[in-house]
Amino acid sequence: MNNILKVRDDHEPIYFEPVGDQKYKVINGGPFQTWFSGESFSINDLRGRIEPWLTSLFQSEHLSLLVGSGLSTAIQHIAQRSTDASNTIVVSTEYVKTKESPTEQDTPTGSDTPLNGMGAPDLVNYPYSDQIQAAVKSGANKNNRGDGNIEDYFRVINDLLRGLEIIGDTRNFEALQKCKETLLNNFTSNISKIERYIAEADEKNKTTAFNNLVMFLMSFASRTGTRDRLHIFTTNYDRVIEAGSELAGLHLLDRFIGNLSPIFRSSRLDIDMHYNPPGIRGEPRYLEGVARFTKLHGSIDWVKSGNDIRKIGLPFGAMFIDPYLQAPGLGVDSTNIMIYPNASKDRETAEYPYVELFRDFAAALCRPNSTLVTYGFSFGDDHINRIIRDMLTIPSTHLVIIAYNDNLGRIMKTYQEIGRPSQISLLIGPVLANIEMLTNHFLPKPSIDRATIRMNELLKQRYSAKTPSDAQKNMDNVDGGVTEG
Repeated sequence: MNNILKVRDDHEPIYFEPVGDQKYKVINGGPFQTWFSGESFSINDLRGRIEPWLTSLFQSEHLSLLVGSGLSTAIQHIAQRSTDASNTIVVSTEYVKTKESPTEQDTPTGSDTPLNGMGAPDLVNYPYSDQIQAAVKSGANKNNRGDGNIEDYFRVINDLLRGLEIIGDTRNFEALQKCKETLLNNFTSNISKIERYIAEADEKNKTTAFNNLVMFLMSFASRTGTRDRLHIFTTNYDRVIEAGSELAGLHLLDRFIGNLSPIFRSSRLDIDMHYNPPGIRGEPRYLEGVARFTKLHGSIDWVKSGNDIRKIGLPFGAMFIDPYLQAPGLGVDSTNIMIYPNASKDRETAEYPYVELFRDFAAALCRPNSTLVTYGFSFGDDHINRIIRDMLTIPSTHLVIIAYNDNLGRIMKTYQEIGRPSQISLLIGPVLANIEMLTNHFLPKPSIDRATIRMNELLKQRYSAKTPSDAQKNMDNVDGGVTEG
């Protein structure tokens, strides 16, 4: 699998492949590079090229992180690593099986990692099953989404249900509605199973998985108080990000207010957390370890209760969801779980709260001096791609794409179609986007290192007329290390 790199002043992407132990070479007659000598380069050369660039971008005025299913898959892969592959559990869309007879759909090539439940469902006994599959495939092909995923099936089934309701075909409407409820139950149960496989993994692997997740999140969230909050967006339905944030002590600000049964509020977006520094009155400062958080497609712990959207107290990796839906006064079942597109017949209700969430997404991205980093997102959602394209019409914005692969070619196609290469950085391939390689080598240190920040300020003040290397040499000669003059 090829790796693709484009950062800093690269005029075009560089394609490279491994040639030895942490040694790599440019392939396909790539452009001449001055940042390494000889025919190959090392992981340290890559780090020196990538890490300072990402560090500077991560301190943009506005920073957003868009996470796709690739993050959950990466964490699952680490958590489910086993020396005895025959015992590895593999998850498909609607059932659980062991590794005895996996299919291509169950397991990605070269991986024992469970999928994310987004595969195509089995439509046996569904009314109009052939027509549903044809419509899904047609729509998915137009958007370069392969044969379509479960979201495409929900979307087509909902459209068909509205049509059957309009023409008064009660028999087929009721049959298809029951089939959809079964599909929805299977899907939400599968997402919960994926969480459970992480939570119940071998202790060593689980610790490694969550440590990498914590370092990943904190590399983005470690911003100084003079910068706008990190805003995390995700298209995932699971709670992997929430679990990692809890372990990291990262407080997530979303639109939900309350403790027992938090309720979605459109008016609470600008709430934040501050503290009063000792000896300074009336000058509150940002509390560190806080980020904004938006789940663009909903979540398995969001339910529609009456006219409100509420969050239920569903444990991470719960064995069953139904018991947590039976709280007194809630009045919901699994069909009320808010995933996109929602099961509601009322189109206006189905657009809420998603219309609010996408408004937040557009508002966070489309402003000057904004950087968006995508991880594990394959650019298969046109409604998201449209906002990203609009963001890049502002010259001071930047897009960083980090992805383990681009099997369907959607990422590079989007890169070419946008036509703004100077505003886009690419880190594609297992060498660059493997989460362990990423956190160990390429992402900034996951902390607010005030000592380094202060040292850089002093270097600039005292030795601004000299080259950085000369300035560092002079600093090394200062008795007693760095001191404030």
